[in-house]
Amino acid sequence: MLGTVTLYNILDELGIDYTEVTHPAVTTMEAAQFVKTLIDGTPIKNLFLTNRKGNYYLVLMSEDRRADLKALAQIIGTGRLSFANADELRRVLNLEPGSVTPLALINDADQQVEVLVDTALAGQRLLMHPNTNTKTVSLEYEDLLGFIGHTGHDYRFISAAQFFGVVR
Repeated sequence: MLGTVTLYNILDELGIDYTEVTHPAVTTMEAAQFVKTLIDGTPIKNLFLTNRKGNYYLVLMSEDRRADLKALAQIIGTGRLSFANADELRRVLNLEPGSVTPLALINDADQQVEVLVDTALAGQRLLMHPNTNTKTVSLEYEDLLGFIGHTGHDYRFISAAQFFGVVR
């Protein structure tokens, strides 16, 4: 695993401008609502999914969306999708439940995770955990894509209109 210090080193090496705030641990989008009052940006929801073949997917989407996993599986051409369990999360991304973030892709040296990015995030400053749920960082969408590329991961754009519903 690469530690948080290494993550910040990588962000600095890539010239990624980020801000950070420390806060009590949060494990759900609902519990993290107060973070928006502490730091500027749009929170993203991160889903770590798997299929029966043991493929892994990290879906990055707007916080106000709810994914239809059946429709998503059809769109990306895979079998039934479900949430990966805590052991898989620890083994593949070296994260604890409630801390899922695209910044953990630095821990996926075996390139096991396919990244799916909601096109609705384009052009925004995004909020995410820096591999711990007691901090939130804010960075630009384009910088996030650059970071993902730097980790060696490819990403695929998906449209929220195809398989997301708005959370009410």
